[in-house]
Amino acid sequence: MLDKNGIAKRIAKEVQDGYYVNLGIGIPTLVANYVREDIEVEFQSENGVLGMGPFPFEGDEDADLINAGKQTITTLPGASFFDSATSFSMIRGQHVDLTILGAMEVAQNGDIANWKIPGKMVKGMGGAMDLVASAENIIVAMMHTNRAGQSKLLKTCSLPLTGVGCVKKVVTNLAVMEITQQGFKLLERAPGVSVDDIKSATEGTLIIEGDIPEMII
Repeated sequence: MLDKNGIAKRIAKEVQDGYYVNLGIGIPTLVANYVREDIEVEFQSENGVLGMGPFPFEGDEDADLINAGKQTITTLPGASFFDSATSFSMIRGQHVDLTILGAMEVAQNGDIANWKIPGKMVKGMGGAMDLVASAENIIVAMMHTNRAGQSKLLKTCSLPLTGVGCVKKVVTNLAVMEITQQGFKLLERAPGVSVDDIKSATEGTLIIEGDIPEMII
């Protein structure tokens, strides 16, 4: 089973040379720490940063350098800063190659709910709705179940939707799954996790074809 850093490490393998990548709040922000050093990637944050690096070491933080989740960040040589209009022009103009988001729920048809729980205070929906409406390639980083042990990979989302039919792949602490017309197709299982473990933790339709390899982190 993976922890949050393990999920980020696995998703980092999906990042390719030359990509422009938007990282959502939560687990996705960790991905920047694990991208291969032999490729060039530009990480974009919708608050107006292009060229984010790994998180700073303790004591090296600069309070003026933050991501969309208000976490302190580092920037790489050549990084640039701009206003929200320019940032969302990049997103809405489909200039981002890969979007990595967290989620509270994902449905087997690719619907995502990640911005609101009814009855709880919400600061705002952030940039997620623009991202899911514009991005061609969306990977979700999330825990497979909630704190009560209930599946977050569902037949139909119960929470207010952020986007419809937009998620392409999901990486959890248990597995890597691709969204298909038939449901969640199991591609890899986390170290020490069996196929039966994944089946019992998945409410949505899970497609299992052949032997499922253990993921390499």
